[in-house]
Amino acid sequence: MRISTESKPLPLRQISIQDNFWSEYIRLVREVVVPYQWEALNDRIEGVEPSHAIRNFKIAAGLEKGSFYGMVFQDSDVAKWLEAVSYLLEAEANPELGRLADEVIEIIAKAQQADGYLNTYFTLKEPGGRWTNLAECHELYCAGHMIEAAVAYYSATGKSKLLEVACRLADCIDGAFGPEEGKIRGYDGHPEIELALIKLARTTNNETYAELSRFFVDERGKEPGFYELEFHRRGGTVHFPSLDMVHDRAYSQAHMPVRRQETAEGHAVRAVYLIAGMADVAAETGDLELLEACRRLWRNIVSKRMYVTGAIGSMAQGESFSLDYDLPGDTAYAETCASIGLIFLAHRMLQIEAKSEYADVMERALFNTVISGMSQDGRHFFYVNPLEVWPEACGKNKNLDHVKPQRQGWFGCACCPPNIARLLASLGQYVYTASENTVYAHLFIGSEAEFCMADGHKVKLIQHSQLPWEGKVQFELVLENAVPFTLAVRVPDWCPEARLRINGDDWPSDPTVDGYVRIVRNWQPQDVVELDLAMPVLRIKGHPLLRETAGKVALQRGPVVYCLEEADNGPNLHQFALPASSEPSAHFDRGLLRGLQIIQAAAERAVAEEWDQQLYKANEAVRTEPVTATFIPYFAWANRGLGEMTVWVRESYGNPLEG
Repeated sequence: MRISTESKPLPLRQISIQDNFWSEYIRLVREVVVPYQWEALNDRIEGVEPSHAIRNFKIAAGLEKGSFYGMVFQDSDVAKWLEAVSYLLEAEANPELGRLADEVIEIIAKAQQADGYLNTYFTLKEPGGRWTNLAECHELYCAGHMIEAAVAYYSATGKSKLLEVACRLADCIDGAFGPEEGKIRGYDGHPEIELALIKLARTTNNETYAELSRFFVDERGKEPGFYELEFHRRGGTVHFPSLDMVHDRAYSQAHMPVRRQETAEGHAVRAVYLIAGMADVAAETGDLELLEACRRLWRNIVSKRMYVTGAIGSMAQGESFSLDYDLPGDTAYAETCASIGLIFLAHRMLQIEAKSEYADVMERALFNTVISGMSQDGRHFFYVNPLEVWPEACGKNKNLDHVKPQRQGWFGCACCPPNIARLLASLGQYVYTASENTVYAHLFIGSEAEFCMADGHKVKLIQHSQLPWEGKVQFELVLENAVPFTLAVRVPDWCPEARLRINGDDWPSDPTVDGYVRIVRNWQPQDVVELDLAMPVLRIKGHPLLRETAGKVALQRGPVVYCLEEADNGPNLHQFALPASSEPSAHFDRGLLRGLQIIQAAAERAVAEEWDQQLYKANEAVRTEPVTATFIPYFAWANRGLGEMTVWVRESYGNPLEG
């Protein structure tokens, strides 16, 4: 029994994004990112690590000779690329891209084993090792991504070949796993299959897949520990010697049953993928206990373990969460995929319960960490997204070996680039959700969207948005006749004051419900809703238990977090201070990186010259000089060459204590 309050996103064919900010990103994905990644998957880009991902499938299909190359999860890069392609095709016809996708699908189908099994690593390298090392080897993770691609491609094109591959694969998994005698009572080290099976169940109306997903969710963390059992069964061999994925059960969220977990632990991407799958199972089955576990883990992440940029995962070891309020900026891991996974989770929670806290985090991660993960040319990417970078130290301080001061062309572990592509290609799904008689506007992105209400009436909603630079949003209603329904518009957490007008007249400022203004109205053709969102420059402070931000401030305007960059302010950014009396001002610079809103503020900078060769001084006040500090959006840093960057800035040098 599904949760009755659930709302649904629009199919991409029913929404078209036409936005001054986001349309360029989507064009970049369509014209640059997806073609570039196709070349990378085929090893045709000089100077970057080879992928071999397409060739692995060709070898497994018997179309070429050779051996497996790459990470054990290399198949997933192809699946995520196909998923991104599917979203692009659903939004806009592209015969050439469709032909290319069909060719890849033919290869994948030929690589599938007779019993439905599909995994090029085990087919080519360890044919006898199937389902023997779930803790480390990502079989179900790769299967999940292939299933997601299949569902997306079927939705986009109506072609069923890849969906049939996915169903045979899911049937193979169902035959191997479950509580029944003779089946494996286990689960993958990297959650992903859970949410994929729910998508497949909804597409095929086959509840077997939903039950299998529920099994994987509920089996995780039971005693005796499954990973230890399979470790002993295979003779104690490991795939990743540097990471103890077998015994460090918290790494893959297997330290206790998920319904009892209180804090987000382990590998950050795995954690949010798992909770997203839990939310899907809860929504599909009406499981309120599981939903409460999702809420509890969500609250722990966003209130104690999330960076101001919407990034998560503070520790390089295990790409993981560490502990509450441990959010260092310079050694942050903050993987791009983790923020994407956080968006997946937020989107699922929004569908279950329309509360603005989910959309606020979704927007924060999207405008900051996610698009920071890709350069403006669409060919370079960040895996790690620190909040403070000192390039010289990155080459010498081994604690910073994971931090790159410039985006890379590709990675041996290339999960992030295709993840960015599939998220941005499907961006239209995140703007609205709709239930029987309510349309929820979660994100302010210029678009045209078509809805069908419960009474059969058609509603076309045209949104004009000036975000993220100005807080002006307009909704035009295109109707054939009057239609009664509720339009619920989010008031973001960064907005101290919102003004709403309908057809030029002020709308009574009723209290928001869960962060949304709910306009209940018999809507008329050509009605216009105008929303003015105040966008002052906010001085963000960290919680008093956040050690790394004590005495510091970050600037935010609208959904965008800002940073200092060396290109504007010179080196040694740690010497800057932004006194409480300083009043930052924002203006748009059309000549900077295709046009950016920048913030400037009167600041002070420590003077180092008088210190000569002394490393420390007693009773010495730090002398400062006045400067103008220039802040740019965090997402735009590292597009102008090598240099320092910092989000958090000292608030004041102050005076030394006397006596």
